[in-house]
Amino acid sequence: MSTLSPPRNGRAPSFRYDDRDLDRFRELQQLAYRCAGRVADWLEPGVTERQAAARLRRELVAEGVEDFFHVPFAWFGDRTAFRHFRTPLQFFASGRVLRPGMSYVLDCAPVVDGYTADIGYAGKVGDNPVWDRIAVDLLEYRDLILREVRARKPLNEVYAAVDALIARHGYDNRHQVYPGRVIGHQVTRVTPRGPAGVNLFGFGVRTLQTLGRELISERLHGRSPLWADGRSSAHPPTPGLWAVEPHVGFRDVGLKFEELLVVTEDDAYWLDDDLPHVRRVHEGALR
Repeated sequence: MSTLSPPRNGRAPSFRYDDRDLDRFRELQQLAYRCAGRVADWLEPGVTERQAAARLRRELVAEGVEDFFHVPFAWFGDRTAFRHFRTPLQFFASGRVLRPGMSYVLDCAPVVDGYTADIGYAGKVGDNPVWDRIAVDLLEYRDLILREVRARKPLNEVYAAVDALIARHGYDNRHQVYPGRVIGHQVTRVTPRGPAGVNLFGFGVRTLQTLGRELISERLHGRSPLWADGRSSAHPPTPGLWAVEPHVGFRDVGLKFEELLVVTEDDAYWLDDDLPHVRRVHEGALR
């Protein structure tokens, strides 16, 4: 499925990963979802976001995770929709207590041997009809993003197409609350420089070093490794791996998925279709 052929023009980079690399990224993404699923099964009313995020971190470390792109997050209730978020500090797990009927989102980004995954796992405790409806609709965004990227639409135009679908559904865009208003970002192998497991502002030190180099390199070529709705994203999808996270909300309920999208010089596909948010809709088994 991957292609390592030369780029069509001198400005676009070639796809840098072989099938073995893709297998490693896929295995790590599955590991991350597996750990998030175990934490989801453990969740019950009375647990706090901090307890959930700490449990997720322990699960990942027990599976051999040595570093993190960013620290694990957990959001409950209206915090799944980022209501009243004003500063980046509000993204960190809080003392919010999980209650019956609440939605929740678990988000983690483990690194193993330089390979990175970045996933979002959404769920609910008890009955929540709004959550059920959004969970079904969410797969439309997955299909839309893939279709638009395959058509080589500029990334900011794909972002706008997602916004239009959100409006048609009657929801609101919550990924615009992330720093930089990003719906996604490029994922590369993290260069092992500096100490593993050390975080700064919630991001691994190695991650910040690698991301800084990518930002400089991409900017020099008129591209950005951050996918948002501004001028810096007014370019076709760059070949590589992208962690994509459409996040929508309705009132106090927010849902997202986050997974890796593979973009080659002439195609695009989701790295793995065997993921919880895909299975639960296809199987009709809403959690």
